[in-house]
Amino acid sequence: QVQLVESGGGLVKTGGSLRLFCVVSGRAFSSYGLAWFRAPPGKEHEFVAGISWTGGSVAYGKSVKGRFTISRENAKNTVFLQMDNLVSEDTAVYFCAARTSIPVDEALRDPVSDVAPDYDSWGQGTQVTVSS
Repeated sequence: QVQLVESGGGLVKTGGSLRLFCVVSGRAFSSYGLAWFRAPPGKEHEFVAGISWTGGSVAYGKSVKGRFTISRENAKNTVFLQMDNLVSEDTAVYFCAARTSIPVDEALRDPVSDVAPDYDSWGQGTQVTVSS
């Protein structure tokens, strides 16, 4: 069973930066699609950023595009989320997710899914709070 452990959350002032980390267990990390979702207070989960299994494709939610950067380091089984120019609306619990099984025909297109049900493994989340 794949396990994901997030870290790097915390309290930061408006305009500041944070870097989230997610370490993923499993021998086939390099074949996983990976993503970050977040759950703001009282709101549904929303897609933040995703990276394909090759690392060649990335996607971002509209509200974070241009401010957040997702990356992966296969040698360390880790996916990162660099968050810059943070605003109060970024306050949320951030979850790391892995898509461990991608159909071959789909994998050839190097996809990034922004749909939560496509991801079969999730971390426990890390709190990010942005204050003015």
